[in-house]
Amino acid sequence: MNYNFDSERPIYLQIIEIIKNDITSGKYNLGDKLPSVRELAMTFKVNPNTIVKSLYFLELECLIYTDRTNGKFITKDLELIKKYKENYIKQKVNSFFKDLKSMGYTKEEVIKILMEECN
Repeated sequence: MNYNFDSERPIYLQIIEIIKNDITSGKYNLGDKLPSVRELAMTFKVNPNTIVKSLYFLELECLIYTDRTNGKFITKDLELIKKYKENYIKQKVNSFFKDLKSMGYTKEEVIKILMEECN
């Protein structure tokens, strides 16, 4: 798969987002083993150090963990995944409303339009 990274943001942050989305979308199941650093570097066509940095931050967020002898794995904590998904959608919705507010729309107008489009 070809990834088109945004030159305005660090690549490691974009890789973190991609892996988070893969986790929350079900591409990876809870407890699945992640590909090796080398495999991920080839997949994303980046330096392995970039992958190491991305995985470090994913591990800090407890979305992955390391089994010293076997590699890195997706968390088994379903509640953590649900919490991440909930926070993600809240961020997207807030950003959406903020953008439309800057264009002069009220929250009520946006909700009305959304309701019409969803029916």
